[in-house]
Amino acid sequence: MSSVSLRSLEKLYPASGKNPPFHAVKGIDLEIHDGEFMVLVGPSGCGKSTTLRMIAGLEHISAGEIRIGDTVVNDLLPKDRGIAMVFQNYALYPHLTLFENMAFGLRLARTPKAEISRRVTEAARILGLEGILDRKPAALSGGQRQRVAVGRSIVRNPRVFLFDEPLSNLDAKMRVSMRSEISKLHARLKTTMIYVTHDQIEAMTMGDRICVMKDGRIMQVAAPLSLYHRPDNLYVAGFIGSPPMNLLRGRVERRDGTLLFIESAEADAVFIPLAGPLATLAASVEGRDVVFGIRPENISETPHPADSVRLTLPVELSEPMGSETNAYLKTGSGTLIARLHNEKRYAMGEPLAVHLNLGKAHLFDAATEQAIRP
Repeated sequence: MSSVSLRSLEKLYPASGKNPPFHAVKGIDLEIHDGEFMVLVGPSGCGKSTTLRMIAGLEHISAGEIRIGDTVVNDLLPKDRGIAMVFQNYALYPHLTLFENMAFGLRLARTPKAEISRRVTEAARILGLEGILDRKPAALSGGQRQRVAVGRSIVRNPRVFLFDEPLSNLDAKMRVSMRSEISKLHARLKTTMIYVTHDQIEAMTMGDRICVMKDGRIMQVAAPLSLYHRPDNLYVAGFIGSPPMNLLRGRVERRDGTLLFIESAEADAVFIPLAGPLATLAASVEGRDVVFGIRPENISETPHPADSVRLTLPVELSEPMGSETNAYLKTGSGTLIARLHNEKRYAMGEPLAVHLNLGKAHLFDAATEQAIRP
C-alpha cells in the first residue's frame, strides 16, 4: 500500500490544427492517504480522468509532481509505478478464458506457474468467479466482465488501484451491486484506491473522501457527509445531492426590525424571515447580495422543532416517489424543491404551505460564490 501525492499538477494540451490550447488540469494539490478510497467526481471535461491517467503514467505531465509512496514517478513507465487500472470498457481479450485474462500480466512478468495459479484462484474466490474461470468473456454478463477486469488488477498486488468510471456501461441494478462489491473489496484489501466518476451517488456511497473538480480545479476535498452538510461553495452545494440543494439569489435586509432574506425577482419574490444562528450569520452580511441554500429534505409540511419558517407557494410539479414526494414550488425567480414524506400527488397551481428548517440552511456570497461562515 502507498499514499499518493499530487503537487501543483498541470496538464496543458497544445494547440492542434484549428483547436486552441486546452488547460485540462490547473495546478492541483491533493494528498491521498495510505489505504484510502478517494473519489474524483465532477462533470465531463472537469479533468478527473486526465488526472487519473497522469497518475497511471498514460498521460504526460505538463508541470508538477506525482509521488506514490516516497517515490517521484513523473518519469516512470506505467509498469514501474506499482499501479493497476480498471477501465470503463473492461479491455478483456475475447479469445482467452477468464483464467487466462486474469493471468495475462503475470505471464508477461514471467511469474512462476504455481504462483499464477495461486493468485488467480484467490482473486476469483474474492470476486465470486471460481466456477466460471474456463469461460470466455462473450459468455459473461457486464457485471461479471467487470469483476474479471478487477480480478486482473488484484492478482498484480498493486500499491494503488485506479478506477476510471468502471460502472458506466452497466445497468442501474448492476451498478448498485458492483458499487457494493468494490467497497467490500477495498475493506478487504485495505489498498489505496482512486476512483473516477461523474455520478455523485457513487461518490457519496463509496468514498472515504471525495475530491470535487470543476474546469481542471479542485473545488473541495472532504468526507461525504462533510461535503453534503458543509459545502464550501455554490458549485459543491449544487452538485452534491439528488435532488440538489435549492439555491435562491437575493439580499439580506432589515425591515421593521426583522432580518429578512429577500429573493431577487421582479414579481412574487420570496421573503424569508431569518432566525437563530442563521440570523446571526446574516447580520454580518446585511445589505449584501447573497444566495440562500436549503436542501429539499429540510423543507416539510410540519414545523421543525426550532428555527422554522412557514411559506405558502404554488405547486409547479409533483413527483410521487413511493414513500415520499418531490414537490416543485414556484418562487419569484425559480423553484424550491421539497422532499415530503408522504404519498400525495399535488395538483399544479395548488397552494402548499411548507416549513423551512433554517437550522439546516446556508448562505453564500453572491460575488465570490463561497460559503459564508461564522
